[in-house]
Amino acid sequence: MPFVYILYSSTLDKYYIGETSSPPAERLKKHLTNHSGFTAKAKDWKIVYTEQHQSETGAKKREAQIKAWKSREMITKLIGSEHPDKSGGSMVRFQSE
Repeated sequence: MPFVYILYSSTLDKYYIGETSSPPAERLKKHLTNHSGFTAKAKDWKIVYTEQHQSETGAKKREAQIKAWKSREMITKLIGSEHPDKSGGSMVRFQSE
């Protein structure tokens, strides 16, 4: 099943929003390898939020919706923490389409 996930880097104090058909922990491993792209800027990314979806289409729509917010406030409200590196875990939700 596809997932939408949010990563947080305390080094950059930034969020990254993505979508994957593999488990988010597996996708995180790829973000932490040597590559080019936004997540290459830091090596301390942590999963702070995931949503499991029934379809890839639904996951892609949700990813686009969260990215369209362009709002740190909305993202912190969604994940439930101002400082996710201190919250000690990630939130997982299941979304039905």
